[in-house]
Amino acid sequence: MSGETAESGAEQGLSPDHPQGWTPVRLGEICDIQGGGPAVRSTEHVEGGVPLVRPADLRHRRVSARSAMICVDPERARGLGKYRLLADDILVTRTGTVGRVALVTGQEGGWLYNTHLFRVRAIDPLQAPYLLARLAHHSSGDWLERRAAGTTGMRSITLRTLMDLPVPLPTADRQREIGAALQAVDEKIRAHEEVVRATADLRGTLADLLLSDRMPSGPPSP
Repeated sequence: MSGETAESGAEQGLSPDHPQGWTPVRLGEICDIQGGGPAVRSTEHVEGGVPLVRPADLRHRRVSARSAMICVDPERARGLGKYRLLADDILVTRTGTVGRVALVTGQEGGWLYNTHLFRVRAIDPLQAPYLLARLAHHSSGDWLERRAAGTTGMRSITLRTLMDLPVPLPTADRQREIGAALQAVDEKIRAHEEVVRATADLRGTLADLLLSDRMPSGPPSP
């Protein structure tokens, strides 16, 4: 690292321990970050409404629609436009286990996110996969956890804290390589998870048939 780069990082309060040639920035310098989504109780769920993403819906760095999503009345949702999600947004948990992340896909575009999440929108959408990788890395989680306030189980981070998160930036090409490589692994994880889920469902069906004596025990008749 050059002396000039090290001084620049030190002035910003960023760690100098990043790969040589990578530029140290803060997350808030390259992203629009917003918090404060609507608080909606499960009793306010409306069938056929606009899905509301909660921390529990973040799984393997994606939004999992498998969980019981809470949906907001469409009329109410019309007044919550600032909390609508776009593809390539990144969600970060604000409370509880702080720093868990998920990348929003086109499937979740137009959904809402609740008050326990921050929405991170890269100024350059092409950076989103790399930023997801950086935010999901244990170094970022540790950095946020050290600055979280509150007691165990009730920890939280502020918008200012997330904006100050150090992000070492490699070249644009290297960012794309890193993001693509880790996205490919994430896709494999989700594919295997789907196989496990389907197999577990099959086992449940088979158990029901066998334990209710509705399935022949021998080979089928010719």
